Amino acid sequence: MEKFDAVMSVFLVMIFLFIFLPIIYMLSNPGDLSLLLDKEVIDAFKTTLLAGAVATLIALIFGIPTGYILARYDFKFKSFLEAVLDLPMAIPHSVIGIIILSFIYGIDIIKFIGRYIVDNFWGIVVVYLFVGIPFMINSIRDGFLSVDEEIEYVSRTLGASKIRTFFEISLPLIKNNIISGVILSFARGISEVGAILIIAYYPKTVPVLILERFMSFGLDASKPISVGMILVSIALFAVLRTFGNIKRGNNA
Repeated sequence: MEKFDAVMSVFLVMIFLFIFLPIIYMLSNPGDLSLLLDKEVIDAFKTTLLAGAVATLIALIFGIPTGYILARYDFKFKSFLEAVLDLPMAIPHSVIGIIILSFIYGIDIIKFIGRYIVDNFWGIVVVYLFVGIPFMINSIRDGFLSVDEEIEYVSRTLGASKIRTFFEISLPLIKNNIISGVILSFARGISEVGAILIIAYYPKTVPVLILERFMSFGLDASKPISVGMILVSIALFAVLRTFGNIKRGNNA
C-alpha cells in the first residue's frame, strides 16, 4: 500500500471507530433490559412504529408521482421546487415544529385541524411525513433517472399505454429505490424528537420517552430504551444495505 493510501486509510479507521465504538459500548452495556417490558415503553414503541408506517405510506403515495415528474420533465422553477422539497432536511428540528404549529393556528380556516394534530397521533404522523418525505422523493427520483427512457419508448411503440408502461416497466425497475426510500423516510421519521416535543408530546414516541426518562431519572433509566431504538435502526439499515448491494449487483 502506498504511503498516500495508508494515510487515507487512517482517516477511514478513525471515523469508523468514532461511530462504531460508542454504539458497541452501548449495546454491550444496555442496563436493565426488563424496562423494555414496561407498559409505557411498549406503548411508545407501538405509537412510534405505527405513526412511522402511516407517514411512510403517505410519503410513498405522493413520492412516486413527484419523483417521476422531477426525473422525466423539465419545467420552469423546477430547481426552486426541488430546493423547497429538500428544505426539511436543512431546517432545525424544533423550528419544524414551530413552522407546523404556526401554520395551523395562523390561518383561520384550518384552525379546527389543530385539535386533530396537537397532542394527537396524527400530529406525530404530520411531523414524520414532513421530515421524511424528502428522502422518499429523492430516492425515487434517482431511481427513475437511472431508467433508460428508451426502454419506456420501446414499450409504448409496441402498443403499451403510458400508464401500463409506468406500472409494468418503469416502476418494477426502481423497486430497490422505492425500498430504500421507504426505509430512509421511515427511519428519519421515527428518530424525530424536536418537532414532536412541540406538536405532539402525547401520545409519547420512543425518542420523547427516552428524553423524559433521562431528564427525570438519569442515564440508567434511558439506556435500555435507547438500545431498543438502536436495534430497530440497525435492522432497518441492514435491510437498506442488503437492497443497496442487490441494486449494485444488478447494475454490474
